[in-house]
Amino acid sequence: MLEEEYQPRRQLPPHLRKAPPTESPFAFTIRPATARDLPDVREIYNYYVVNSTVTFDEDQMSLRAWRARFAFLTKLGMPFLVAVSPSGDVLGYALVSPWKPKRAYRYTVENSIYLRPAATGKGLGRALLAALIDASKQAGLKEIIAIIADKNADGSIKLHESFGFKETGRMGRVGYKFDRWLGTVMLQKSLK
Repeated sequence: MLEEEYQPRRQLPPHLRKAPPTESPFAFTIRPATARDLPDVREIYNYYVVNSTVTFDEDQMSLRAWRARFAFLTKLGMPFLVAVSPSGDVLGYALVSPWKPKRAYRYTVENSIYLRPAATGKGLGRALLAALIDASKQAGLKEIIAIIADKNADGSIKLHESFGFKETGRMGRVGYKFDRWLGTVMLQKSLK
């Protein structure tokens, strides 16, 4: 064996060593969405339309459709929030929309939360859901419903349950996307 194999490896003194690179903390602020956020909202949503079954939409939404939805939700006073990075990039969004069009359902809404893929797993979904629940209470809403795909959505179900959502039902084989049948899990939370 070579003599150098037995030599302890020399190290630089601590003051000359490079500090390990530090990751900057994941930072964001949550605020009401504006019309200027809609191109980013569309991009985030359309990513999931094309790449996942968390939405049963098969066609990407146009900016025009998002503008119409934004105007409708704004007119109704429904919360629509975005999370933005310190540089102003939209990292995700959360909104509620009417559960059903009949007037008797006016205090019941369905929530939607979508994040940029790079923003997942960092607590942003939790922060958006908390803010959305608070904003919904302030808007005078009484019930929030979450309709979640029954495949590959365990994280979303657990997140909602951690906020007190209770499972109220399941429907099997109600959606067909990517050549397979999908069901839904319905959860509900009272805001009283």
